[in-house]
Amino acid sequence: MNRSLYTKLVVIILFLIVALMLVAGVFLTRGVRSFYINDFYDSMAEVFSSRDFAGDIQAAAAEDNPEYMSEILGVYGGRLGIDGGTRNYYILSGETGEWLAGSVTPEIQIDITPNIVTALGGENGDESDPNASYMDLALPIEGGDEDYIVYIIDNRATMRSLTEALLRIIFEALAVGLVISVFLSLLLAKTMIAPIQELTHAAEKVAGGDFTDKVQNSSKDEIGVLTRTFNDMAVQLEDTLDDLKRSEQMRREFVANVSHELRTPITGVRSYAETLASDPDMPADTRERFLNVILNESDRMTKIVQDLLTLSRFDAGSIEFSFNEFSFETSVRDVYNAVRMEALSHGHEFTLETEPGIPRIRGDKARVEQVLMNMVSNAIKYTKDGGRIAIKAGVRGGGDWCSVKDNGIGIPQEDQNKVFDRFYRVDKARSRESGGTGLGLSIAQEIVVRHGGRIDLKSRLGQGTTITVWLPVEGPKDAQ
Repeated sequence: MNRSLYTKLVVIILFLIVALMLVAGVFLTRGVRSFYINDFYDSMAEVFSSRDFAGDIQAAAAEDNPEYMSEILGVYGGRLGIDGGTRNYYILSGETGEWLAGSVTPEIQIDITPNIVTALGGENGDESDPNASYMDLALPIEGGDEDYIVYIIDNRATMRSLTEALLRIIFEALAVGLVISVFLSLLLAKTMIAPIQELTHAAEKVAGGDFTDKVQNSSKDEIGVLTRTFNDMAVQLEDTLDDLKRSEQMRREFVANVSHELRTPITGVRSYAETLASDPDMPADTRERFLNVILNESDRMTKIVQDLLTLSRFDAGSIEFSFNEFSFETSVRDVYNAVRMEALSHGHEFTLETEPGIPRIRGDKARVEQVLMNMVSNAIKYTKDGGRIAIKAGVRGGGDWCSVKDNGIGIPQEDQNKVFDRFYRVDKARSRESGGTGLGLSIAQEIVVRHGGRIDLKSRLGQGTTITVWLPVEGPKDAQ
């Protein structure tokens, strides 16, 4: 594995070095050629567009004096880059292209290039051929009795020399770069393999269930990011396993709670039923009292089973809601009126206060009223007789809200995060006496969440509890 990684990195880096040098060579040689070509024609354009030069050369041509024309070109030779070797100028016949004068005397007749042909036709010959071995410019000049051509040619010898020098430098740099890249690639491979080997070792331990080994790598490169990601993944896996263990523990506690909740009424029903069966001569009033206890305990078991079925349907995602637009304020008032007599029977000060203009909301009216009923019933249940219970409702943040505040027994701080757990009760004895199952708030929370809302609770032990529900006006995003 290590040799393979070493080999791959070395080959890749060598390939990159060679490719970069080749690309650099191509661009440099093209750049040099482009620079010389552009510089040649820019220099020519600058000089020949000069009004003084044009006047002087035209005056010499009018006298039909090619030697004088050559002298004028010599004056501007520095600006034209004339060096007598690679770049020269000539005065040619405008009829035949024959050499008449120039910076040097050609050994043989000057070749008729495409630009000269163009100038012989009376047009400026200034076309550049990148593939040609020269650069030239031919400009027709009208004379007195004859026409002339000012011809400047560069054989690109300087450009070729510079290109060859650049290529030599590139190949020398390539050789040195290849040697350096071998050492660097080996060092890089070793630098990369070490943390990968550590990650592999740690991954094997995680696969075996050991989450204690964390890979130490504080670098900010990709390997460092991978290392930290692996450590985070290991922590998450450990947390997930802990959650699974807690879930298993909660499942066992849930089964135990269900068994306990059902065993208590079943035991009572059985005890009273056995007593009735064993004593046929029991007084009628006692028999009726025993039968009422049996009925009440049966209703309690039915309520527990119904609540458990509701929660299981929530867990399975199979419970259905009927979302329609309805008046939230009306539902709050209906719940208030439904429990008002019960609250007054306990001597509670029971009030309702609503803000004006509470908008209608989209939701399941029956389920929302079930939540509100549970909130108010809990307040009545856990507030001593003669207490205060206040219901308030309004609109805030794009949703309707309703709060139920009491001055009841309150909830200890350490238990407040458990109030929505299944079978949690603030006062177990009072709950059982009133038929509570400890599942109401769990169901209420499921309903509120399904509506896209939230339910919050604030409480202080011995001073009371405030529970608030908020529901969006437009309903949940996935409402049908």
